[in-house]
Amino acid sequence: MRLTSFLALSMLIFAGPAHTAQPAPPAPPPAGETIVIHAGTLLDRPGRPPRRNASIIVRGGRIEAVQDGLVPAPAGARLIDLSDRFVLPGLIDSHVHLTSDRAGVEGQLAEITDSVPLRAYEAAWNARKTLDAGFTTVRNLGADSGVTLGLRDAISRGWAIGPRIVDSGTSISTTTGHMDPTLGVREEFHEALLKSGSTCDGADDCRRAVRQQIARGADVIKIATTGGVNSRIGLGLGAQMLEDEARAIVETAHLYGRKVAVHAHGADGIVLALRAGADSIEHGTMLDDEGIRLMRETRAYYVPTLSTVNGYIERLRNNPGAYTGEVREKIEWRIGITGQSLRRAVPAGVRIAFGTDAGVSMHGRNADEFLLMVEHGMDPMSAIVAATVNAADLLGLAAEVGTIEPGKVADIVAVGGDPLSDVGVLRDMDFVMARGRVHRLDE
Repeated sequence: MRLTSFLALSMLIFAGPAHTAQPAPPAPPPAGETIVIHAGTLLDRPGRPPRRNASIIVRGGRIEAVQDGLVPAPAGARLIDLSDRFVLPGLIDSHVHLTSDRAGVEGQLAEITDSVPLRAYEAAWNARKTLDAGFTTVRNLGADSGVTLGLRDAISRGWAIGPRIVDSGTSISTTTGHMDPTLGVREEFHEALLKSGSTCDGADDCRRAVRQQIARGADVIKIATTGGVNSRIGLGLGAQMLEDEARAIVETAHLYGRKVAVHAHGADGIVLALRAGADSIEHGTMLDDEGIRLMRETRAYYVPTLSTVNGYIERLRNNPGAYTGEVREKIEWRIGITGQSLRRAVPAGVRIAFGTDAGVSMHGRNADEFLLMVEHGMDPMSAIVAATVNAADLLGLAAEVGTIEPGKVADIVAVGGDPLSDVGVLRDMDFVMARGRVHRLDE
């Protein structure tokens, strides 16, 4: 009955009620459709100088050519005039949680009271906000219910509107670790909560947990080697996974061609994950010299997720009781230490990929992260590279997105100002094209 209800309501999410006239679903553009985009300034390959007055020819959802000058559109083609705008590749957020914008006590209550179909509606809503903000690709790192796996597929089929999603399924930690859903919940509910497969203990069990998520369709594996700021338990932010467990997870994921993203705050958990072969460190709040050395040696990416502090500050301003007990204490610590690891990582040459932890921060305001990255040691161009070229590489999508080049998918955005002078203009998108379809065009 639960599965039947979910399938029925999922159809309503994307199709709407049968008695109401609905617009056609956003299917991929016709193979022969041609769009010519005039760009006043074009940052086609972030990391290189921008071009003035260039034209992008898009056909069938892909970039066919990039030409100097504002070339006339051929007969039958659509012309989009962005000659007074700054044009760049669609942005990529490497760390989001689409299923919720709620956290603290409110979020904990929602986890056990909101139905799975309702969470599916919320995920679709957050995905649309994210796309409108110019983020045409995201990596969703953790959703127990599986609704984002379904949303990923619905968007790729043209049944729903949102960014391309790379999804981890359910995140994995040890029992009492950051991803243990039973923390802070009465014992009689534990059996039901643990069905998601989010916990493992011992190397063999951790291999099973990885295979379980891959069987569900996970594109990437997300694990926690340390405690978390939002963990409802007073065990700190140090390592909470043993080396053989972490190594078993990474080896199994890599066996199946899946990368591993690691939630890690404490220096010991960061080093443990890197020695096990992690592909990215998320948060990395207490990155030390050994962690930096290993990141350079292994070429793992650092995803700072500085925007979490914006979410914490805003929620506490609106409701001083939004977080309680140990969680509130850890939040105060996180606010004070934010950005220190990035300030050390940038001059050391650590590879940085853009990620916000949206869901802890607010969906649709992902570009706030750019301001924090620049505040804590990056120049605007490097921050944009982190959200395009580097993020595409981390997600395994460098052949498809991250730059505006012939043969790549037409994920293109534009703003009214110059983000290389003021990175804050990326918070106000004028134009968003995803997979060759225009989703936003502000005249």
